Amino acid sequence: FSAFRLLGILDVQNTPCARDAILHGAGGSLAAGLLHFLATSRVRRSFDVGFAGFMLTTLGSWFYCRMNNAKLRVQQRIIQDGIRNKVAYEGTVLDPTNRPPAESIRALVTSGTETPPKSPPPLTSSPQDGRT
Repeated sequence: FSAFRLLGILDVQNTPCARDAILHGAGGSLAAGLLHFLATSRVRRSFDVGFAGFMLTTLGSWFYCRMNNAKLRVQQRIIQDGIRNKVAYEGTVLDPTNRPPAESIRALVTSGTETPPKSPPPLTSSPQDGRT
């Protein structure tokens, strides 16, 4: 059983997005040609509009699907790199899940030689320079 080839060049079964793009193009062709025929009753021109609708819908659907597939591959690659880094850094000081809790960091900072910053003086509603 050989694979179905469109016009002898496009292997529809093994090419990503090809089947969906051709089916969308057929629907676009039918809709464009039929609407043009109902509006004008010109057969030849309606066929041309239907063919143009097939080409535009097929190409639009093809590129949209391919762009989504490329975006998905990039996201998968980022996730795979993250998993690979997690395996490489697990149990080391660089492991982001092995960070000390915030309370212990605060205790280290306040118990050191640095003094915590002083709070600003409270605001008063009376004028302080003597002017009224």
